[in-house]
Amino acid sequence: MSKCCIDLRVVSVEHLNVKYALLKLTHEQKLPPMLPGQFVEIRIDGSATTFLRRPISVHYVDTQANQLWLLVAAVGEGTRWLASLCPGQTLNCVLPLGRGFTLPKHSGERFLLVGGGVGIAPLLFLGEVIRQQGGEPTFLLGARTAADVLQLSEFELRGRVFITTEDGSMGEKGFVTNHSILGREQFSMISVCGPKPMMQAMARYAKKVGTECEVSLENMMACGLGACLCCVEKTVDGNLCVCKEGPVFNIKRLLWQD
Repeated sequence: MSKCCIDLRVVSVEHLNVKYALLKLTHEQKLPPMLPGQFVEIRIDGSATTFLRRPISVHYVDTQANQLWLLVAAVGEGTRWLASLCPGQTLNCVLPLGRGFTLPKHSGERFLLVGGGVGIAPLLFLGEVIRQQGGEPTFLLGARTAADVLQLSEFELRGRVFITTEDGSMGEKGFVTNHSILGREQFSMISVCGPKPMMQAMARYAKKVGTECEVSLENMMACGLGACLCCVEKTVDGNLCVCKEGPVFNIKRLLWQD
């Protein structure tokens, strides 16, 4: 899939809560094809201290509206600048980058999509494509409180949704790794994105029950092209650049400690 560097126009910026913003971007020409799990590298023009592009997961692609959606957690100067944008402004983006999630090979395949925090970002588009290809997506989303559960209605349009919150204000109390659905249902694939401890815990669960599992790593990625080597991950195949060989990896390829 060919990469391109283009200026995307901001259609809207919706502040979902004090931390998260949903950016909708478009282009006068048709957006290039993108796959669930891929990401874009964005040039930060409004910051004197942010010199490197910022990698942001593809949250959703609305082909009818010719829009790319990005879910941004405003945690640093670069992402705070992104969250402060206004309609009509432009973002210089390199896209699409990386390798995405495995998609259904047969109709009726059951996928469990697990996300925590901003790790839910790639799962909306993944669930949509799984559904389009005849699979059955189930979402298991974790957050600190009910106020941090993002875009629930969008996820509910695409599959069953189960929630955990650390304070018990929505869904089951605790972490996604302890949700009761894990003890009563089986899936053909588990797709995970979120904090590393959560992904490691889900990897242990998948290994225990014998279910294929993929995780989307969130290593620091500066160039997105495998040139700077700052995102290297140790794997069974040697040291690999997450931005180029990932960010999605089957857990069997990773040298994580059990």
